[in-house]
Amino acid sequence: MTSTPHLWWPTALLALALAGDAALSVRPPLFIRNCLRGVKFPEDWWWTLIVIKSAAAAGLLLGLHYAGMAFTTNVAVIGYFLCACYAHVRADFLKQEFWVNCLGMLGLSVGALALAFA
Repeated sequence: MTSTPHLWWPTALLALALAGDAALSVRPPLFIRNCLRGVKFPEDWWWTLIVIKSAAAAGLLLGLHYAGMAFTTNVAVIGYFLCACYAHVRADFLKQEFWVNCLGMLGLSVGALALAFA
């Protein structure tokens, strides 16, 4: 089983970013609404993203103390953002939201994994 992160702060930073993203998604600002509408994600399902991101943030923070949890959650977050990238490409919605939000969060997730567990 993978141990707890060697460096705590990349995992904590990713958890903070995901918690902030979840909080913003409660009443999504225009750039989040544009993103979700651009990939044609049904508005009835937007609430699921709040649950997923909140659970991921909690899993990352708990993983600072429980072996394997942060690693597993971080890998799942990378998978989530890879799926988001696929949705953007498939919908041909490659505007600023894709480059900044989607790829930015994917980069942060990969960077956190590399720094915390390398």
